[in-house]
Amino acid sequence: MIHPTRTNLLLLKEKSSSVVNSIGILKSRRQALIIEFLKTSTPYLESRRTIRQLYGEGITELACSLGIDGRDALDSICAVTARDFGVEIKSRKLWGLEYKEIAPRGSAVRAPDERNYDIRWTTASVEESAWRFEKIVDTILNIAEYDNKLQRLSREIIHTTRRVRVLEERILPQLKQQIRSIAQYLGERERETYYRLKQFKESRRTAAS
Repeated sequence: MIHPTRTNLLLLKEKSSSVVNSIGILKSRRQALIIEFLKTSTPYLESRRTIRQLYGEGITELACSLGIDGRDALDSICAVTARDFGVEIKSRKLWGLEYKEIAPRGSAVRAPDERNYDIRWTTASVEESAWRFEKIVDTILNIAEYDNKLQRLSREIIHTTRRVRVLEERILPQLKQQIRSIAQYLGERERETYYRLKQFKESRRTAAS
């Protein structure tokens, strides 16, 4: 129980004002995070649709290649085209929220003459399937970047919303109730002091007469 004094009343009013300001800041932060979430979710969903389309087309072309060139020929092509593919992971911040940004060092898509085999001895289906699967790698890396960012944003939006709710529905009402109680107590005490002072003056006036 807070002692009902004017000093505590002033402290409570300052704390209440600070809580109101904190709620405003948190709401602004949440709004910025939601805008960024919506902005990021659009390319994320588009990338997923692109992968589904490329994968379907790539499987079709691969099936044609197996029928025309045979599995042994495709196994040889896969062996000579294998390579290491690195990515860079960077830390980014948005309104104090840290997330990882994944960026490839280069595109996974290569020109036909960069795949270490003679394109004169392959069919168009091989080239088409290779291009689509390399394109899928690029798109998956984009999704990996968006996925990490979206997860961090969604968790932070939920966390910020909970903080705002606690401040609005628990902390601030308690402070306002305490302020009202102390103000009411101080008001009654002032009226009582005034009444006693008035009685004292009247008693002195009566004694003097």
